Amino acid sequence: MNAEQQTQAWLELYRAQDASAAHLLCDRHDPDAVAFTLVEPDLTAQPMTWGELAAESRAMATVLAAKGIGRGDRVPVLLGKRRALVVTLMGLWRLGAVHVPLFTAFATGAIELRTESAGARVVVTDASQRDKVDPIAAVTVLDVDDLVAEAATAEPLADAVAIGGDGTLVQLYTSGTTGKPKGVPVPLFCLASFHTYLHYSLDVSDDDVFWNAADPGWAYGLYYALLAPMVAGRTSLLLNQGFTPESTVAVIRKFGVTNFAAAPTIYRAIRAGVGTEGIALRRASSAGEPLTPDIVEWGIANLGCEVRDHYGQTELGMVIGNHWHPEVAKPVKVGSMGQAMPGFTAGIVEGQIALNVHDSPLLWFTGYDDAPEKTAERFTADGSWYLTADTGTQDDEGYLSFSSRDDDVILAAGYRIGPFDVESVLAGHAWVNEVAVVGRPDPEGIRGEVVEAFVVLKAGVTGDDALATELKHLVRDKYSKHAYPRTVHFVESLPKTPSGKIQRFILRQ
Repeated sequence: MNAEQQTQAWLELYRAQDASAAHLLCDRHDPDAVAFTLVEPDLTAQPMTWGELAAESRAMATVLAAKGIGRGDRVPVLLGKRRALVVTLMGLWRLGAVHVPLFTAFATGAIELRTESAGARVVVTDASQRDKVDPIAAVTVLDVDDLVAEAATAEPLADAVAIGGDGTLVQLYTSGTTGKPKGVPVPLFCLASFHTYLHYSLDVSDDDVFWNAADPGWAYGLYYALLAPMVAGRTSLLLNQGFTPESTVAVIRKFGVTNFAAAPTIYRAIRAGVGTEGIALRRASSAGEPLTPDIVEWGIANLGCEVRDHYGQTELGMVIGNHWHPEVAKPVKVGSMGQAMPGFTAGIVEGQIALNVHDSPLLWFTGYDDAPEKTAERFTADGSWYLTADTGTQDDEGYLSFSSRDDDVILAAGYRIGPFDVESVLAGHAWVNEVAVVGRPDPEGIRGEVVEAFVVLKAGVTGDDALATELKHLVRDKYSKHAYPRTVHFVESLPKTPSGKIQRFILRQ
C-alpha cells in the first residue's frame, strides 16, 4: 500500500459515522502494550499500558458524567504532563465531551479568555494550578486528584459515545502571536492527518523510543505527543516538568530516545551550553518556528542525525515537511521546510503558502468557532485554497520555503523583506544564540521601513558597537544590501508566547 492509499484508508476509518474516540485512541490497542512512559523530574519512570488507560478512563468517565459532563460539553483541562492528564482526557472523550487545552504557564487572564470563549461550565485542574482558576466566577473547579480518588471506587462506564468522524474532539485556541486567540474546533477525523504525520514525516517505528518534547497545552504537543501516538498505538514519553536544556538531554540519554521532536528554541538552548555526548538519535524533527540552517548542521555533528524542519499551524496540524519515511523522503534543501505531506497539495497563492482544498483530503479545518469573518480570511473567495497568512516561495520541485508571517513582512524602499531570511544569516554567526528581526518606520521617512535586529548572544559574549557592525556587514555580505539591519539591539531574551513563538509585534512596539 503506497502513501496515497494508506492515507485514504486512514481517512475512511477515522471519518466513519460510528467512529468513537475511545475505540480509536485506546480500546483497540493491545492492553498489555505500553501506551505512555511517564517520567518524573527525578527521572524515575512508570509505564502505563493501554489496558490500564482503558480501565482508569472508564471509571473516570463515570465520575465526570456524575458531575454533569456529557456529549458536546467544552471542558478546559489545566494539568501538567502527568498520568491524571491522560486519564482525564480519555474519560472526557468516552463521554463525547470536547477537550479545551490549557497551558500550565497561563495566568488567570489567558485561562478566563479561553473558558469564556468556549462556554465552559467546569475546569479540571489540580492544587498546583488552582489559584489561577478560582478567581473565574463563571466556572466550577474540579480538582483532578479528587476525581481520581472517586474513580478508584466507581463503576466503569460500559459504553463510549460515538461522535462520528465529523464530531468535535478538541477545541484549541490559536497562540495569539498576531491578535486575540481564536477557537479552532478539531474534528475526530483529524486523526487521519495526525497518523500520517507520525508515520511519514516523523517516521516513528516500532523500535523507536519516541519523545515529542512539546507541551500538550499547545497544538504540536497535543496533536503529536498525545493524539498521534495514541491513534497509531505507539508508546509516547511524557516528562512531568517544564523545559530545561539540561533535563532534556538527561532524558534523551537515560531512556535512549531515538526519535525526537521539538521546537527550534529547544535545539538552540541545547546548543548554547549543554554537552550532547552519548546521544545518538535516528530521527530529529523541528516545528513551531522556522529552523535556521545552522541548527541543521549542528544536529549532524552533535545529535547523530540532521534536524529536519516541518511546517504546520494550529488550524492544520503539520502539512509540509522534510519527511523522514523512506517512501516519501527527499534530499533536504538548506532553508526549505520541505514538501507537502501525503494527503495535502500545497502552493503559493496571493504570495502566501496555501493548500488546495479539493486536492488535500486530509485537510480538516473548516472555520473558527463563532468567527465567520476571521474564517473567511483563511480561504480564497471561491473557497478553493486555504491561505496560511505566511508568505513563502515554491521551487519547480515542490520545495517550499517560509519567508514570514504576512503581517511581519518588512517593506523597505519598495522591497518586501521576510524576517526569516535575515534571521537565518544572523543566526549563523558563531556568537549568536537567538535573533528576531522586525521592521520599524524609517526615521528619515525615505525607505518606508528599516530593518532592526534583536539579538540574544551566547553565554559569556558581550555585545558592543564592533559586534553590531560585524552583524550588519554579515547580512550585507551574505544576503542583500537592502536588507541589512540599520540597528542591532543586544537583549537578554526575546518576547515569546508560552509555546515559544517569537512575538514580533512586541518588538515593533
